[in-house]
Amino acid sequence: DECRGERETWKDFIYNPTTGEFLGRTASSWGLILLFYFVFYGFLAGMFSLTMFVMLKTLDENVPRYQDRVANPGLVIRPLSTTVIITQFIINYYGFVLFSEYNDSIQERNDLCLVGEYTEQNNEHIKKVCQFKRSMLRQCSGLPDTSFGYAEGKPCIIIKMNRVSRTTFLTFHLFTHGTRIDSLLQMQYFPPEGRLDKMFFPYYGKKAHPDYVQPLVAVKLLLTRDDYNIEQTVECKVEGSDVRNNDDRDKFQGRVTFRVKSKF
Repeated sequence: DECRGERETWKDFIYNPTTGEFLGRTASSWGLILLFYFVFYGFLAGMFSLTMFVMLKTLDENVPRYQDRVANPGLVIRPLSTTVIITQFIINYYGFVLFSEYNDSIQERNDLCLVGEYTEQNNEHIKKVCQFKRSMLRQCSGLPDTSFGYAEGKPCIIIKMNRVSRTTFLTFHLFTHGTRIDSLLQMQYFPPEGRLDKMFFPYYGKKAHPDYVQPLVAVKLLLTRDDYNIEQTVECKVEGSDVRNNDDRDKFQGRVTFRVKSKF
C-alpha cells in the first residue's frame, strides 16, 4: 500500500488530472514563465546585438584599430630549412609554391606603377596591384638556374616581409657574422642593394587589396671554399620610416636571423 501510494504521488506530480497541473504548475503558470524568459533573453540578445553593431560601426574594414603589436613588419625566410644541400623538395617549393603568384605570366595582368612613387589609392574601392615579376630576382628567380644556386654551393635565400596595413617605404640592409672573422660573407642582392621600391606601398588590407603580393628580396650567398663546413650566421634587418628593428625585448621585430652551413 505504501509503495502504491508513492507511485500515485509521483504520477500526480508529473500530471495531476484533478488540477490539470504538469510538474506542479498549471498551463497558464508555465505560459507566464516561458513568456518571462523569452522576453528576458530576447532583451539580452537584442542588447548584445546592438552593442556589437555599434562597435563594428567604429571599426575600419581594412585597417585594424589597435595594431601596436604589428606596427612593425616581421621578416621570414624561405625555405625554412637552413641546410644548403640541394634537394628536389627545395626546387619544388621555390618553383611551385613560393613563386606561384610571382610568375611573369600572372604578374603581367597587374599594373605598371610609377617607380619611386607611392601607389596611393585612398579613394579607390578596389586597389590595383603593382607588378613584381619573379624575373626581377634574376639569378635567384629559378629561371636561368632551376636549382636556385644550391647545385653550385651558392644558395639563394628568399626574404619575405609580413603584410602590415598602410606600410610605407622600406629598404633591406643585410650583414653577416660567423665563425670567420677575417672577412664578411659575400652576398648578392636582388633587387639591387636589397631595395624595395615605393611603388609597392602602401598595402591597404586583404579586403581592399585582395590580389596584393608583397615584394621579395633574394640573397645569393657567394660561398667560397673557405666558407664550406663553417656555420655562417646571417642577420637581415628591414629599415624604413617609423620602423623599429633594434628592440632588445623582441629580437624578431623587423629582423630575422638564420644559419647556413654548406658541405662540399
